[in-house]
Amino acid sequence: MAMQPVDSYLNEIIAAITPLALTDVPLIEADGTVLAADTTAQWPLPGFDNSAMDGYAVVAADVASASADNPVTLPVAAEVAAGDTTARTLTAGRCIKIMTGALLPDGADAVIPVEWTDDGRESVVITQPASAGHAIRRAGDDAKPGDLLLPAGTRLGPAQIGVLAAAGHGVLRVRRRPRVTVISTGNELAEPGSPLVPGRIWDSNSYMLASAARQAGCETTRYPTQRDEPDAVLAAIEHAAATSDILVTSGGVSMGGEHDVVKAALTKLGTVSFRKVAMQPGMPQGFGLIGANATPIFTLPGNPVSAFVSFILFVAPAARVLQGLSAQQDARRQARLAGPASSPDGKRSFLRGILDRESGSVTPLTGQNSHQIASLARANALIVIPEPVTSLPAGELVEVLELP
Repeated sequence: MAMQPVDSYLNEIIAAITPLALTDVPLIEADGTVLAADTTAQWPLPGFDNSAMDGYAVVAADVASASADNPVTLPVAAEVAAGDTTARTLTAGRCIKIMTGALLPDGADAVIPVEWTDDGRESVVITQPASAGHAIRRAGDDAKPGDLLLPAGTRLGPAQIGVLAAAGHGVLRVRRRPRVTVISTGNELAEPGSPLVPGRIWDSNSYMLASAARQAGCETTRYPTQRDEPDAVLAAIEHAAATSDILVTSGGVSMGGEHDVVKAALTKLGTVSFRKVAMQPGMPQGFGLIGANATPIFTLPGNPVSAFVSFILFVAPAARVLQGLSAQQDARRQARLAGPASSPDGKRSFLRGILDRESGSVTPLTGQNSHQIASLARANALIVIPEPVTSLPAGELVEVLELP
């Protein structure tokens, strides 16, 4: 079987992905969703002139001569707290005690911080002057009506949800977070924390891939580990497909292995194709659409590093497209090799490395075999070695893919 280039395989995947339908969600449920339309300010932000600190609203001219040696004393006409909607007017020669965020009285053009005063109640001694506008938040100084707050295609996180809440948007038109189900297969797998006997290993892939999916902005379900029984594996896959936007399996897709349970199960459907991709790690791959909803399924290799690299290269871009985003996130940069690197001829290698962003160098790690997950845990980048290249010396400029 001829090997398929990495880019060709990714393009095939992206062409098969249809973005999720648009939906309206309340703001409290919007975390991780992607805005479907530009969102603008409908009202000024902030909506009214208010105080930036606790203190006294004054006419700036009244305190222009204030100093520690020659303080200005003003009568306190009233007190206004945050949330008080009473309209007040300040006249020259007086002041109004005011709290942070409170509505600025008409006529006031500065706020004296309480630290510059004796914190008086009936009258206040002011020891420093303030120019007009001091400690005042003007209406619309953050955003004016019609200003763009967030463009379409923005993934919503804490700051984005905060500004939308501040601007009064209670319901949003979005593409929701994709639902990803992860299924590991293999008679050798045991649940982490359980006793282990020779010949078995703890299942790392399903936990790792579920975490990767969450980090990619998805809602994630980890399905119970499946034994090497094709009919049971197929039943699990079909069951999960009904409630998933993406299915990810690991294991059971090697080239010619007698116990390729995932391949054996899915071959019956005729909608999933298996191939060799010209990459290391992660050569054996499978992709297709299954079930009534044409759910994309990715059958990843069983070796943990192969599974992780495959997820980063193929599954994460598909999840982005489901949310209406560009397939590729801008996580690629150039760096200089801090040590030599090698790659098999005809394959694109993704070597684990440690990127020093300050110096712009990347150090290949020892332990590059596809089962060596300890070195993966230390890496913060993948060093990309093109297909025709078999060796690179230290100092060579290479492309690196920063890991999330």
